Amino acid sequence: GPCVRSHKAGQAMSHRKFRAPRHGSLGFLPRKRARRHRGKVKTFPKDDPQRFPGPQLTAFMGYKAGMTHVVRDVEKPGSKLHKKEVVEAVTVIETPPMCVVGVVGYTETPRGLRTLTTVWATHLEEQVMRRFYKNWYRSKKKAFTHYSKKCTANEEEITKELDRIKKHCQVVRVIAHTQIRLLKLGQKKAHIMEIQINGGTIEQKVDFAYKLFEQKVPVSSIFAENECIDVIGVTKGKGFSGVTSRWGTRRLPRKTHRGLRKVACIGAWHPERVAYSVPRAGQRGYHHRTEIGKKIYRVGAGDTFNATTEFDQTEKGITPLGGFPHYGEVKENWLMIKGCVVGPKKRVITLRKALLPPTKRWHHEKVKLKFIDTSSKFGHGRFQTAEEKRKYMGHVKKQGTATKAQQSHCQLPQQSCDKGDAFHIKKK
Repeated sequence: GPCVRSHKAGQAMSHRKFRAPRHGSLGFLPRKRARRHRGKVKTFPKDDPQRFPGPQLTAFMGYKAGMTHVVRDVEKPGSKLHKKEVVEAVTVIETPPMCVVGVVGYTETPRGLRTLTTVWATHLEEQVMRRFYKNWYRSKKKAFTHYSKKCTANEEEITKELDRIKKHCQVVRVIAHTQIRLLKLGQKKAHIMEIQINGGTIEQKVDFAYKLFEQKVPVSSIFAENECIDVIGVTKGKGFSGVTSRWGTRRLPRKTHRGLRKVACIGAWHPERVAYSVPRAGQRGYHHRTEIGKKIYRVGAGDTFNATTEFDQTEKGITPLGGFPHYGEVKENWLMIKGCVVGPKKRVITLRKALLPPTKRWHHEKVKLKFIDTSSKFGHGRFQTAEEKRKYMGHVKKQGTATKAQQSHCQLPQQSCDKGDAFHIKKK
C-alpha cells in the first residue's frame, strides 16, 4: 500500500514513543524531610593498617559559609587543558576546633555493633550541656553533676571502664562537639557526634581518645590539602512541590483541562492502588545526602591574611568584601572544597575521610591556586580589598562628613561644653 511506499521513501508518519526512561530516581525514596538536622555518618572508613598506621580521627564538623571562585593551572598531561588556567567554583566551610568530651566502646555481634560502655570527661562546657535539654532556661542544669563528682572522688572508676573497653571492644569512637559560640551564628547549642578512631591497636586507640579529653582538635590534624573527602549533610528545604519540579515529569499539552503540571495517568484500573513508583506531589528538599570524592583545595588558618597565593601576594582574608551573604565573616579555621556542598548557609556539615580509595587521576592531582576571589558577593564586585576600593573611589562625601563631625566634637574646649554637649560626647 501507499503506507509501505512512503515508509521506504523515508517519509513515515511520526508517532509518540510508547517506552521511555522513567522520570526521577527511585534510589532516593522516600522523599521526605530528614529526621535529623545534622548529617549522620552511617558508615566509617574501613580500619586499614596501611591507610591508618597510627590512631587518628576519621570525621569532623563545620558550618557552610558560602561560595567563591579560584583560578589555577591544570596538571593533566595529554589533556587540552594541560598547563592552562581554569576558573572553578569552591565552597568555604568554617571549621572551628572541636572539643572531645567522651569515648565509647563497641563490641561486634552477629547483629552488628553493641555499645559496651561510655566514659565521659569530668568537665563539660555549657554549649554542649545545652544539647541535653529541650529548654535550657527553665532547667535546673544538673546534667553530669553527679557523674563528675563520682569520677573526681574516685578516679579508679574511669580507669576501670577504660580497661573494659581495651579488653572487650573492637571499635572505639570519641564523642566530640563543635564550638558554636565562636561563630556568632545566634545558636548557643553545640552539635555533637561520635567520631571513629582508626589505626593502631585497641589499647592505643583508647589511650589516644583519653588524652584528647577536654582538648581542642583542629581540622588540620585530620584533613590535608589535595585530599578527597566525603561530605554529609541535609539539603536546602523547598517545601511542598508538584510532580514537574519534584520528579521532572513532562508538562501536559497547553489545552489540558484543570492544569498541565500533572501526571496524566497514575496507574491502571487494577491493581486498585497507586504504585510507589508513580510520581506524586510532596516534600522537596531537606533530604539527608552524602556526596563522595570532594577535593580539598586549601586548609586555611584563622589568621588575617589567609587568601594570598604565590602569584597573588595581596594581603587579604578569605571573607569577601561585605562578608559572605547571609553568613558574615569567617574568623576561625576553614576548608576550601571544590564545587558545591549540600544545604544553605550556616548549615552544619559533616566531613568524613573518604570511604572509597581514590582511583581517578584528578584525585591525586596537586592543586596550586593562583588566585582566590574575594570581591563582594552582593552584586557585581569589582574590588578585592577595601583598600583597593578606597584608592579607586577616592574621597567619599559620606565618609568625609563623618570624619568632620568627629573632629568638631573632639576640638570642643572643655570649659565651653555645657551638660548636654558633655553627655553627647560621652555617649559617642
